[in-house]
Parts: sequence; C-alpha cells; structure tokens
Amino acid sequence: MNIPGSFLGGAQDRLLPASIPFRFFLSASVFHVLAWAVLFLAADDLAGYRGGTGLVLAAIHLATLGVLVMTAIGASYQLLPVVTRRPMARNWPTRLSFWLLLPGICAMTWGMATNALGAMSLGSYLVTLGLFVFAVLTADNLRRTGGIPEVSAHVWLALVALAVFVLIGLLLIRDLETGFLADHQGLALVHMIVASFGFMGLLVLGLSLVLIPMFVLSRSLPARPGWAQAGLSVLALTGFSTGVIFDVPPLQWLALAPGFAAAACYLWLMRMALKTSMRKRLGLPFVLMRASWGLLVLTLVMGALTLTNIGIPNGPALTGFLLVAGWLLTFLTGVLQRIMPFLASMHVADESGLPPLLSDLSAEGPLKIHAVCHLAALAACSFGILLDLTLLVQVGAALGCVGAVAFAGSAGYVATKLKRQASSN
Repeated sequence: MNIPGSFLGGAQDRLLPASIPFRFFLSASVFHVLAWAVLFLAADDLAGYRGGTGLVLAAIHLATLGVLVMTAIGASYQLLPVVTRRPMARNWPTRLSFWLLLPGICAMTWGMATNALGAMSLGSYLVTLGLFVFAVLTADNLRRTGGIPEVSAHVWLALVALAVFVLIGLLLIRDLETGFLADHQGLALVHMIVASFGFMGLLVLGLSLVLIPMFVLSRSLPARPGWAQAGLSVLALTGFSTGVIFDVPPLQWLALAPGFAAAACYLWLMRMALKTSMRKRLGLPFVLMRASWGLLVLTLVMGALTLTNIGIPNGPALTGFLLVAGWLLTFLTGVLQRIMPFLASMHVADESGLPPLLSDLSAEGPLKIHAVCHLAALAACSFGILLDLTLLVQVGAALGCVGAVAFAGSAGYVATKLKRQASSN
C-alpha cells in the first residue's frame, strides 16, 4: 500500500482559484449561524415536529442546503479534480452554481419560514438549477477520471441520490400548493433519508477514503471494504425508501441490517487510517470527527428504536436532529477546520517559496469555542427534544449559535490571511 498523498502530485495544476471553494465555505459558515438562530426561534415546535412549513422546516434546510450542501459542493469542486487527476473543464460554471444556490436557498428557506409558497417555489427552482450545474460538472469530471475507482463510485451514487431527493423535494413543494400526494409525510421522510444518508452520506463515506488518510498521513485504505460500504449503503437506502413508500414496515426493518453493516465498514476503515497514522497529535478537528462517528452509530440506533414504537418520547425529531446536526454537521465542521487552511496553504507561499504552516492560517481560539459550544448544543438540544423542554432546546440552540459565530470568525480569518499572503507574493 502507498502513502496517500501520491495523488497530490501535480495537484497545483488542478487547483481552482481560491475564491471558488472559499465562497461556498464562507457562505456555509453564515448559514450555520442562521440555522442555529432560526432553531432557537423554533424551539417550542421542535420536539413534536412531524412535518409542514414553518421555522423548523426553514432551520432544517438552512442546515442541510445552506451548510452541508454548500460545504460539500465547495469541497468537491476542489478535491475531485485532485483525486481524479482531471482538472475541471471550465471554472465559470462553478461560479454560476454558487450564484444560483445562494439566492435560491435564501428564498426557499424564507418561504418555508413564512409559508410564502411563491418564494419557496422560486427558491426551489434556483436551487435545482444550481445543483444541476454541480451534477453536470461532477459527472463530466468523473467521466474523465483517472483516480480511485471506489471513491468515484461513491460520488456517482451520490449524484443519483441527488437527482432523487431533488425530484421528491419539488413534488413536496408542489403538493403544498395542490395537495395531490396521497402520503406527503411518508415522501418527506424518504426525501430526508435520501438527501442525508444518500447524497451527503455517500459523499462523506467516499471522500473520507482519501481525506482522512491524507489528514493523518496513514497508508492508503483497502479497496474492498470501500466497495462494500457503497453497496451496503445503496441496499439500505433502497430497501428503507421502498418500505416507506409502499408502507411495508418489515422491509424498513430489513434495511437496517445493511445500514449498520455499511456503518461498520466505514468505521473499520477509519480505524485503520488512524491505526497506521504517522501523525500522533491530530488536534481539534479529529475530536469533532471522532464524535461524529459515534453520533452516526447513535443516529442508526435511535432510528431503529423509533421503528419499534417502544415509546421513546419524540423519537422521530430526535433521530432527525442527531442525523443532521449530530453526525453530518459535526463531521463537516471538523473537516472544514482542516481543509480550509490546507487549501489556503496550497495557494500561497512564503518568502522561501514554501507553503506556510497550517497553524499560521488557523484561528485556534475561535475553533475551541466552536467545538465546546457545538458539542454542548447537541447534548442540550437532544435532551430538550427527549424531555420536551423548550427552554433546554433554546439553551442548546443559543450555544450552537455562539459556536457557529466563532466558527464563522475562524473561516473569515483563514480567508483574510489567504488574501493578504496572496497579495503580498
């Protein structure tokens, strides 16, 4: 096996202008603050939320589209050309996708919060167009790939999930206007599962195969478990979604087995990366990433317990919160803490011609505040949902908002340092 990083050879030639990924990252950091702030306002409705427009739905989409998808797209635009060894064919469509997504997310979430169906529909069309541009660019890059096949397979499958959840989302918004769907709530559940576990989940599982070994300087990971986690994930998603759509509870139960197996493959691969790591001090980002791996298991366990109907208070809302704010948001904020200074260092060099140290491009203080506040927010909101205590949810959301502001400050610090060093060279 080879040390990962061999794929970084010649990566400088495949770098996008720094402004492209960073516009996505900085926007995600702003949406991060907004998501927690809107959740604070929606605290009274969170525990019993079962669907419908309002502040809870707006907070969910500020977190999923605003933070998770924006982060995933910005990272994918820069990382996929490096992994696949093929540069983006054009840069201007990446900017176009951003300028479609940014106003689209704002309009759609505003419409959800205020029940303004016109704004919601307009926003959904803009978001769809932005995601379509992303999908075309990504598919074109994968088509010309010379990189790691199991990673490419995950991304292809994520694009399929993207198409499915976008189509369902458009149907759900149309149903709010016409009421033509027989089971709006069931389809909304499929929409959330395919978006979170399908699109975002497959991207996380796939890109982790190269990102984590690169971060920790470990040996490259074996291919077979990577293929297994992709196949098991698709099996679980297909089975669970089919069970929900056709109201077949046993099929939903059966789908849990490949879901847990996929998570087991992923965690085994991550353990292998850490076990063979050449870095002994992995720092704060890996505190969050390790926490996210535990939250992934907790999310699956909570989902299974909710299916049993054994009387866990507000089980559906708690499972959804752990999925979005727990596993995915915790993992991606941990990754961003490493990837932003890493990308910035690749774009600038000091007087000796060498890239600056990552520590010189990071703001450790705000990141520590974010980590403490974020983990405390997860605990407070989770118990608030479980116990149906609005005040506890508000405390958690306020802590999350403080942490998000600190995180946004650290992202702004990296961008400012990048701009200053680039202009001085």
